[in-house]
Amino acid sequence: MLLLAGNWMEWFNYPGLEVWKFLNLAIFTGAGIYVLRKPISQALSSRREAIQQELITAQQEREQARARVAEADTMLSRLDDDVRRIEEQAREEAKSERQRIETSTEREIEKLKQQAQREVETAGKLARKELRQFLAEKSVQMARESIRTQLRPEDDAALIRESIGELRRTTV
Repeated sequence: MLLLAGNWMEWFNYPGLEVWKFLNLAIFTGAGIYVLRKPISQALSSRREAIQQELITAQQEREQARARVAEADTMLSRLDDDVRRIEEQAREEAKSERQRIETSTEREIEKLKQQAQREVETAGKLARKELRQFLAEKSVQMARESIRTQLRPEDDAALIRESIGELRRTTV
């Protein structure tokens, strides 16, 4: 046994394997755990609660995000309906505007036709008046020429006397 005991003691002093260091480490770790057990337990417990609270907050935020995504999807689906409704409204407005323009154009064309008709009638009246005046002047001119060529000097003297006699009667 001594022999064994002697060999056994050598193992404690074996270079690099000093068991006393391990024993010292175990005692130090045990004392540290015993002394720090309550603060470590409290720290781990508070950390656990903080992590649970963060998980709850993250889950609530995820639910809120899902609700916002659902709301956005609803808005997008309504957006398509709104776009279709606006396009239909624009088509209806364009159709009514086209009809209004056609009606306005037809009225304007009718007004222009009436105005042109009045201008043609006015031009015709003016042309007839000028033609009458021209014909009257030509008639008078032709009558003068005819009288000059056909009037004899004794007829001229008789006309002058007759005109003087008329003048005397009107002045008296």
